Amino acid sequence: MRILLIGQAAFGAKVLERLLEREKNVVAVYAPPDRPGGWTDPLKDMAVSKEIKVFQPVTYKDDRVFAEYKALQPDLTVMAFVTDIIPARFFRVPTLGTINYHPSILPRHRGASAINWAVIMGDTRTGLTIFWPDAGIDTGPILLQKEIDIGPDDTTASLYYNYLFPMGVDAILESIDLIKADKAPKIPQDEAGATYEPPCDDRVAGIDWDKPVRELYNLVRGCDPQPGAFALLKGKKVRFYGAKLIEESTAKAPGTILAIDDKGIHVAVSGAKLVVGKIRPAKGRKVPAAEFAAEQGLSAGDVFDK
Repeated sequence: MRILLIGQAAFGAKVLERLLEREKNVVAVYAPPDRPGGWTDPLKDMAVSKEIKVFQPVTYKDDRVFAEYKALQPDLTVMAFVTDIIPARFFRVPTLGTINYHPSILPRHRGASAINWAVIMGDTRTGLTIFWPDAGIDTGPILLQKEIDIGPDDTTASLYYNYLFPMGVDAILESIDLIKADKAPKIPQDEAGATYEPPCDDRVAGIDWDKPVRELYNLVRGCDPQPGAFALLKGKKVRFYGAKLIEESTAKAPGTILAIDDKGIHVAVSGAKLVVGKIRPAKGRKVPAAEFAAEQGLSAGDVFDK
């Protein structure tokens, strides 16, 4: 079986590594273009180290890119963490089709920020889907799915790195085995349960201190590690990470700093306390919240901007 891999980042690199461990015939890899400053994607690095041909198109809409892809004559294309828009004509080239990894239980949470939105919306379960892509956004028939619980303190990072990353790699390999055995289903998605959310970015990541406590906490967890839910302090964005919720009421107004200690900055929220472990200011790196407070001269009683 001639496998062509399209992907990026550590996930794409791990899929390639596991495929090669199983002596799968990976004929080529498609990875993002190099960035200024010499940065290269981990998938490209892995492919180069294994002497596998690498392609890095700026766009997949170019007819020359498509012709080059067809000439590789793949039996199966595997999409492992793909954020580029790839035209549907690419999916029809492999004789056995194209499969794609998506970190949600489709059709719920279609779109680029599926894990974020599962947490932000207060879901108690999520998972992953391997599906056969078509011309829509995450709309093709389902090959297989895996589900996991979302804990009350899980973040996008913990769900991805602890569960959806390793499970996703295994699920891709399982899917390939099913395809090879001619046992891979194509189950239509139930459009009645479909949702689509936009990218999780600063348009949705701002903290409203007057929101109900669980809604606020879900936003903070769902934006950790990216883009980082932010509050305003003296008109400047500060982003929260490693936050914990303490169910302990306070008479102070939401957004008021209650205490600062080695656990972080304790902030009043509606009917509870939010303990922020790390903060990233508008300019600079992520630092322990107590360190940030000391640098800014913050103390109990100070209030984040409304």
